[in-house]
Amino acid sequence: MRTAGIVLIGGRSTRMGAPKCALDFGGEPLLARVARAVAEAAGPLVVVAAPGQELPPVPTPFEVVRDEEEGRGPLAGLFAGLTALESRADTVFVASCDMPFLTAAVVKDVLSTLGTNELCNVPRTDGHRHPLAAAYRVRPALAAARELLAGQELSLRGLLDRLQAKAFDADPHPLTNVNTPQQYTAALRALYAFG
Repeated sequence: MRTAGIVLIGGRSTRMGAPKCALDFGGEPLLARVARAVAEAAGPLVVVAAPGQELPPVPTPFEVVRDEEEGRGPLAGLFAGLTALESRADTVFVASCDMPFLTAAVVKDVLSTLGTNELCNVPRTDGHRHPLAAAYRVRPALAAARELLAGQELSLRGLLDRLQAKAFDADPHPLTNVNTPQQYTAALRALYAFG
């Protein structure tokens, strides 16, 4: 099975007030941490950015793909990444760039739990599914995302439902994301307290 990774960074970061992908976390941009974790476990990496968005320096090799239109949300970003990987991968792990505690081991675990006949496997914490920390079969997910976007449905939940995603209970710590300055500060405290 050919695997690959997609990291979405095209959000506006309005609640944070600064681009999340460039936030310093442990001496490197947040994007660098997430990109390394995904690439180590999943293979070739595609980073999906907004049109004209600047990216921080990242040592992990990756391909940059741009959203066709700005402001259509993560489903459109996922569609752009899936399109770029359609002929090169069967399965992808998709992540947002704001999960500082994501590890390659977690990415491998999520990918490994995707059964032969399943189209999507999504971790769940406290009853909440995490579509931006999930494994997808490339072609079915691409077809479903295309249909949803054509119908102006931009919800990742709609994609999960259409793919009959299998949810599984997961450790919440690696799936912690930082959307606000308060969450970022709390994550930094956790990093320096526990490593």
